[in-house]
Amino acid sequence: MTTAIINARIFDGEQTLQASTVVFDSTGIRALGADTPEGAEVVDAEGATLLPGLIDAHVHTNTASLALALRFGVTTELEMQGTNTADNRAHITDDDSLADVRSSGFGITPPGGHPSELFPEGFRPGPPPGASSARPEGPPPLMPFSTTPEEAVAFIPQLIERGSDYIKFMVDDGSVEGHPGLPMLDQATLNAGVAEAKRHGKLTVAHALTVEATDMAIEAGVDGLAHLFMDGPHSDEIITLIRDSGTFVVPCVVLNASMMGITGDRLADDPRVASRLDEAWIKTLRSSFNHYPQGRIDDVLASVRALHEAGVDILAGTDVSMPMPFLGGLAHGASLHHELQYLVQAGLTPAQALRAATATTARRFKLDDRGRIAEGLRADLLLVDGDPTTTIDDTLNTRAVWRRGTRLPTA
Repeated sequence: MTTAIINARIFDGEQTLQASTVVFDSTGIRALGADTPEGAEVVDAEGATLLPGLIDAHVHTNTASLALALRFGVTTELEMQGTNTADNRAHITDDDSLADVRSSGFGITPPGGHPSELFPEGFRPGPPPGASSARPEGPPPLMPFSTTPEEAVAFIPQLIERGSDYIKFMVDDGSVEGHPGLPMLDQATLNAGVAEAKRHGKLTVAHALTVEATDMAIEAGVDGLAHLFMDGPHSDEIITLIRDSGTFVVPCVVLNASMMGITGDRLADDPRVASRLDEAWIKTLRSSFNHYPQGRIDDVLASVRALHEAGVDILAGTDVSMPMPFLGGLAHGASLHHELQYLVQAGLTPAQALRAATATTARRFKLDDRGRIAEGLRADLLLVDGDPTTTIDDTLNTRAVWRRGTRLPTA
């Protein structure tokens, strides 16, 4: 079925276009600004803005969560620890009721290292409400526990063979999570693992919640930071270090806020959000991690602003995972919209925040077929009432969502 959206304000992932018509089908976007083809389904978007499908650059996900994300116009999720690698996701790739996904597989960390401290003793992740399985059938995931450079190097080709799209390294001593002294990768092991991943042509990302861990990740040469440090205000030195390295940053402000005890109550009170979440997700959104209450969200926002002003690529991500209150303050799909609001609060313009969830993330993760509205790209699209390029929370005014040109029945 060919669809023609007419009378739309079009934000193409970089800027607002003069064109007001987009023609697409399941093969992709066929034309912008063209006449409506005969027989096409016409969607009159008067008063609405058409955006590329949003990309959440930091999640932990499963099939049920991918369905939830899509309902909020998040058409791609980038998994930063989990099982949705290339070898396991054929059922997702071809299912237009789910957000698409890319994955690191499991991050390289020492035995007993992060994220083991996050879970209550005896906790075993199981399927969320309404889900039949927490992960696809298949071999158990590769756990790349490493304590030496040789071990880290040896795990890189194994992760790639298992289908990891990029390689993640955990650089965390547990101090932010209330577990100081947690086993952590040393500099030599981190350096060796990153170098080996790059030798194989893989993008590398690091989990780093402190300035010290950020320094280590930059020294190792990672391509991206999957978090922003939260253990104090930024310095000119750390901003310059990140800028000069060319590293991108996924601040996950919503996660930092949750770590500081700030719940998602305000988001949960929004009927545009509450109407799309079940009781388990509402309960989770109204909770928080609350592991680092001494932190200051104003410091985090100031750091985001300084990085942005320095020219660092900021990507929108959330670190959302499961509907469990001890992982609270977050919900798939909804929290990416919350992150966009935080980015604007930090000093980005609405259009710059939208780029962080579309074109910039697609470019940095080499997702060349999405993140923009352009001829030949995937028809992953979000239509919202209002103008989020001037009022960022208009992103929640969902009118329609398309994944590969297929309209989601209810958005």
